[in-house]
Amino acid sequence: MAGDGQVTVDKTVMKHGARKVRRIAAGKVLAGFAGSAADGIALLEKFEAKFAEYKDLTRAAVELAKDWRQDRALRRLEALLIVGTAESLFVLSGTGDVIEPDEGIAAIGSGGPYAQAAAAALLRNTALSAEEIARRALGIASEICIYTNDDIIVETL
Repeated sequence: MAGDGQVTVDKTVMKHGARKVRRIAAGKVLAGFAGSAADGIALLEKFEAKFAEYKDLTRAAVELAKDWRQDRALRRLEALLIVGTAESLFVLSGTGDVIEPDEGIAAIGSGGPYAQAAAAALLRNTALSAEEIARRALGIASEICIYTNDDIIVETL
């Protein structure tokens, strides 16, 4: 899982080296967020609590999505999450989405569509490792999207 470091407020870059991808649940799960930093971090903490309770990625993802959609305060949070283990990957949203992406490729945020397209092309046409695909795909996105930079952090399991 990879993330860039850019934090943008309106049309201004406020930070270049943010950490949007993290190891959680004692290093068993990778999680990343896009959108409001405070909201993303709050959701990561809530997801980690759900994972601790259920000890299952799928169940924790579904339970967080249910809470996120039904809770009036949580519904106002503006972020998306990606959570994954070596076996499973999910994109979570405040509308109740729990999406397991095709080909094990998911991307969120402003540069997400560019990174996802680049990752799919690299996966289908190269023998690169998952880590190198994530790094290169996000690098390509940073060349196209003004809200994405090339300060890339990669976490692997």
